[in-house]
Amino acid sequence: MTPRIAFALALALSSGAAAAGDSTDQGTQATDRPTASSASQRTPGLLPDSQTEAAEALPVVELVAPGQLAETIDLTAEPDELFQRIRRGFAMPNINNSLVLHHQQWFTNRPESLRRMVERSSRYLHHIVEELERRGMPMELALLPMVESAYNPTAYSRSHASGLWQFVPATGRQYKLEQNWWVDERRDIVASTAAALEYLQYIYDLHGDWHLALASYNWGEGAVGKAINRNRANGLPTDYLSLTMPEETRHYVPKLQALKNIFSNPNALASLNIRGVPNRPYFATVTKSADIDVELAARLAEMPVREFVALNPAHNRPVIKSDKPLVIPAHKLDTFVSNLEAHEESEKPLSSWQAYTLRAGEKLEQVAPRFGLTVANLKAVNGINGSIRVTAGHTLLVPAQEGVSAGEQLASLPTEAAPPLASEQPRPPAAVAQAPRLPQPEVAPPAVASRTHVVRKGETLHALAQRYGMTMAELRQINKLRADQVNVGSKLLVAAAEPAAKPAAQRGTVSETESRPAAETAAAGRTSSSSHLVRKGETLSEVASRYDMSVAELKQLNKLRANQVNAGTRLLVAAAEPARAPSGKARNEPADSRQEASGGKAASAAAAKASERTTNKADDGRQQLAAKEEKTGRRADKGAETARKPLKLAQYTIRRGDTLGSIAKQFRVEKDDLLRWNRIQTNDIKPGQRLTIQLVQNTY
Repeated sequence: MTPRIAFALALALSSGAAAAGDSTDQGTQATDRPTASSASQRTPGLLPDSQTEAAEALPVVELVAPGQLAETIDLTAEPDELFQRIRRGFAMPNINNSLVLHHQQWFTNRPESLRRMVERSSRYLHHIVEELERRGMPMELALLPMVESAYNPTAYSRSHASGLWQFVPATGRQYKLEQNWWVDERRDIVASTAAALEYLQYIYDLHGDWHLALASYNWGEGAVGKAINRNRANGLPTDYLSLTMPEETRHYVPKLQALKNIFSNPNALASLNIRGVPNRPYFATVTKSADIDVELAARLAEMPVREFVALNPAHNRPVIKSDKPLVIPAHKLDTFVSNLEAHEESEKPLSSWQAYTLRAGEKLEQVAPRFGLTVANLKAVNGINGSIRVTAGHTLLVPAQEGVSAGEQLASLPTEAAPPLASEQPRPPAAVAQAPRLPQPEVAPPAVASRTHVVRKGETLHALAQRYGMTMAELRQINKLRADQVNVGSKLLVAAAEPAAKPAAQRGTVSETESRPAAETAAAGRTSSSSHLVRKGETLSEVASRYDMSVAELKQLNKLRANQVNAGTRLLVAAAEPARAPSGKARNEPADSRQEASGGKAASAAAAKASERTTNKADDGRQQLAAKEEKTGRRADKGAETARKPLKLAQYTIRRGDTLGSIAKQFRVEKDDLLRWNRIQTNDIKPGQRLTIQLVQNTY
């Protein structure tokens, strides 16, 4: 064997040994691997000795089956938590600069603010995510209301932007968000979300870049377009970071990017103790057949008014119109529908309020007493302040003439509203508009005519109240007293005449009657338990006229909602059917029956003349009564008129330029009565002086 061949064989043998060692180290084992001993036992003569030894020395490597591949992630499976679903849908390019870092640190240093935003967003976030997914828009936009309003649906900015998405009035109208006396859909969760996403898609299509679209949402697409053209003309880049823009817009996208960075990191959320939001619908919408009170809707859903208003923040009044859907928590939907059906089957009204349009020449001072309200309450319910002029054609919300009394309606108004949470971004503080906050009921002044009493030594409020047939509460209210003590020499407004002392039981009855609703008191004062069986062809107007009642009184007494009545229905009517007068002549009613019907509170007039009533009475009952009296050649006794209509006292503060004549005309009273009620002379009035005025409540 030559030295060259011997060197080749040695090299081959050493290479084979090294390869075998590597294979063993990696955990691979060769089966039936040839060895040197097996090679020496092979059948000779197949190959030359040198070739056989070389072939048998080459390593044999076994192919090992591949290990199990990593399990694939099913991106089509719905996650249980909403932020995980949002993270999967992030699609905007990231930006990374000092502003992003600044806002990220600002948010993470205020975990309480983040937690409150997430808590508020939990009501609305699933709906927004569903809408974004349906439209194929990036999920970063689900975080945009955190930048705009901190997810507060009643947020209101100094630029008059409102709602979760902060629409200004003009843009809201452009995207068909209704803004009127009843509703402001910029605060409506469903309507404003649809409008915002439609607007964002439009400005994205305009610029072809989401960062520029966001800048346009904050600054306006026209302003962004001009900034782009300016950079293009100067040969500068036209991306978001290269534009010259206002400070707020320059910080706008970095804020959203900072929130995206935080919500992209589950570990960061855990360290901030931010809980996830369940990936399921929070609310559903329900349509109804009639207007419904906010307070009643919340009661039917068995939820607090505060939570109901948070889901339905768009409504400006305590009544929701029938053409607006209600937003109800999904888990309360069946309860609400069931309770609503039961309420409708009981034939109870869904609303105790109605809309009223002012007629030409009509004043709030005339409308308020007609519906059992003070002028202050009427203004508060309708959001009327000093800057609002109320003219003919203006719509007012007033108590319904049927059903609950005005006092009960005011007491039931929702005084709870969505929490006044301002935007918690590092931006100038924005004013926050709460959901409509309505007034507490004011106690009506007692229905008495006025005179004054000078307190003598030893007299107490309790003794004076008994002396003048009043309750202590009435006496305190009419004199605006806060305590039960009164000083000697004080002048108190009291009942016009000192009635004879009544038994205690009778005084209690009178007090209870006076505390009832005005319309109910009027009806109850005119009627007792007599009833009338409606005959075929009879109308409410005929029955009311027969028993000397108005149609409104008859409906109020029998809790009727319509003007139709079926034959065979038994109605409560006046205690006695008055004698019929010949057609065209006035009827006279015995004084004793009138006095009995008024519960012992009738005036001392011997005969109270009652004009024949018709269903189409004019609002000005005093003028119509005078016209009828003129036809019959007699004027009605003022005491009889006072007995027929319950009186209320109003306090009026004289303003510069007022005269007794103008005040008398405003309140539809006589100038001489003003002088008599207030014990003043014509020239004694001056600005700032308070006048007591008797108001006749119209129960029709």
